[in-house]
Amino acid sequence: MSPRTTRTAAGAAAPQKSLPHRRRARRVPVALLLPALLGLAFLTLPLVGLLIRAPWSTLSEQLTSTEVWDALRLSLICATAATGVSLVLGVPLAWLLARTELPGRRLVRALVTLPLVLPPVVGGVALLLVLGRRGIVGQWLDSAFGITLPFTTTGVVIAEAFVAMPFLVISVEGALRAADPRYEEAAATLGASRLTAFRRVTLPLIAPGIGAGAVLAWARALGEFGATITFAGNFPGRTQTMPLAVYLAMESDPEAAIALSLVLLVVSIAVLAGLRERWMSTP
Repeated sequence: MSPRTTRTAAGAAAPQKSLPHRRRARRVPVALLLPALLGLAFLTLPLVGLLIRAPWSTLSEQLTSTEVWDALRLSLICATAATGVSLVLGVPLAWLLARTELPGRRLVRALVTLPLVLPPVVGGVALLLVLGRRGIVGQWLDSAFGITLPFTTTGVVIAEAFVAMPFLVISVEGALRAADPRYEEAAATLGASRLTAFRRVTLPLIAPGIGAGAVLAWARALGEFGATITFAGNFPGRTQTMPLAVYLAMESDPEAAIALSLVLLVVSIAVLAGLRERWMSTP
């Protein structure tokens, strides 16, 4: 009798389940360990330097100044509004890409993800050419309704939504592709309309993906610089967000710039902590 078989009550041979093998610890090759450590140092040393050079003794004074609070308030308001715009427009767009056989869907997906790789300054220039006072759409808005978008707080929201929405669309589209469409089909057979099935069945299924995408979009909008300064300018109290305030403070008050950078660093760490279950968990 084989050592991996046992006898049952009827005398028949039955296979014996093999015990799971523990993973053996593999030795890391030195040729890979050295560049890996250099890469880790390259990514972490600048952050460590920021913490070391931070003006801890005057940090409270730096963060309680009127300019800092105005920039922080404006950043939070605009980033939240840009995330709201991304949710309203991005969730239906993600559903269109994931659930329909749209002609030219690959081209549409490429256009949606283009702001991810497009230099933000180029995005700001493109927004000016379309929504500026002499732009393709902007001149019509100005002449017909008297609406001017560039160099306004609304312009900040538009610029941030332009660069942040792709993060939401990608996350929600991935959640939709992972969700089982048979639940929607079952709701349709019970008489639910497409809109009702989407609202009552699909949205609860993809809620984690929407939440993760919204957090990413909010963080991206909060840190936006290039498109904002190009399309909305840098006016304190109206369009000067936290990244713009950091850039301006570097020329006159480096300690204030470091203090503002610490605030953005804390926000980034909080975002990573909020997404740890989705992207930072080990298999």
